[in-house]
Amino acid sequence: MRDLKKLVTLCQGHPVYIQTHNFPDPDAIASAYGLQKLLEIYGTESELCYDGRIDKLSASRLLDACHIRMSPYENLVKDMRRTDRIICVDMQKHGGNATDLVGDEIACIDHHPTFVPVKYQYQDIRITGACATLIAEYFALSGNNPDKDTATALLYGIKMDTLQFTRDVTELDIEMFGYLFPLCDQQKLSKLEKNNLELADLKAYGAAIKSIELYGKAGFSYIPFSCPDALVAIISDFILSLTEVDVAAVYSFREDGVKISVRSENPDIHAGNLLHTALQDIGHGGGHASMGGGFINKNSLPETQDYQKDYIRNLLLNTMKKQYEVAGL
Repeated sequence: MRDLKKLVTLCQGHPVYIQTHNFPDPDAIASAYGLQKLLEIYGTESELCYDGRIDKLSASRLLDACHIRMSPYENLVKDMRRTDRIICVDMQKHGGNATDLVGDEIACIDHHPTFVPVKYQYQDIRITGACATLIAEYFALSGNNPDKDTATALLYGIKMDTLQFTRDVTELDIEMFGYLFPLCDQQKLSKLEKNNLELADLKAYGAAIKSIELYGKAGFSYIPFSCPDALVAIISDFILSLTEVDVAAVYSFREDGVKISVRSENPDIHAGNLLHTALQDIGHGGGHASMGGGFINKNSLPETQDYQKDYIRNLLLNTMKKQYEVAGL
């Protein structure tokens, strides 16, 4: 087991904040909440925080169902000090998807690949299907079973981030499902998994379907208006479900730039590496082999949207070709 006692010791005597990425999804929320409840057992109080928006229906429903309280950074910044302890959960400092808050990032618990190495006083970075899996393992190995709400949140986070155990699943994800299932509120879990699509989301689906272009087995779709990060990711999963597609890229245009989501079933195309490489000079990106996200700053794009969508498609295609060449294809 990772040294939980060391983490607790690092936090003692200091205000503690558990920070997720800027647009927390169910896995990030569940992981942060689970860690908060575990630290409570050892006498350490903490506050969950993020800097961005909770813009996914499934995330807001999880907060309500399991009575989870998260505070936006703007509500905390006046009280935070540089000596306060921050634990990064489901993200890494300088990873591009989280704000560098006031405070000392002493620890990181995450399941994503590392693109910008940072030295923490405590770290547990392992590739699993969900970050909630790592937090569940802390409970299991410490001998402290989570309460029903915590177990439900962790199990929901695992199921959502692994796409119902069809994406990036590891043996540990399955093992923790078996551990959490008898501890969770199964009726509440069932309700959380239903009706996660809003009527307004259909407009984004329609735009993506209308705009899809295929280049070999790579599918590109754009949404000419702003929509939540989580919805862009869900639509990229939808495009990937086409039999003609093994790499899907979906991008949504916003006032400050373009949000991009990539999904890959091609073993030669690592979605996170693709975005990190393609966007490193014009924005930021990263993620897992099968899924990644990124953002291009507005000032790095051509002026008109038609040129912008062509620019993004060609940028990703050219980067993919280089990855194919590296793989000897």
